[in-house]
Amino acid sequence: MKVVPWITLSLLCITACSNAEWVHPNKSKDNFTLDYNKCQSESMLDPKNQQGNSYFALQATERCLGKKGWVLREKPE
Repeated sequence: MKVVPWITLSLLCITACSNAEWVHPNKSKDNFTLDYNKCQSESMLDPKNQQGNSYFALQATERCLGKKGWVLREKPE
């Protein structure tokens, strides 16, 4: 499972370099980490996401977050 740390690192770099953030109407930012970790773990159960292409695993994680009510929005400046 060497892919998981790279996915996390990639996501952190993408979010750190962008003007977007995940928001939820009823949950705090602390809950994002919990939901993200759960979604990431669930996405890695799919064999096609375990084949070394982190893009598919990241997409599956983002779809899962969307199903939980999280939305990627541009940060207000």
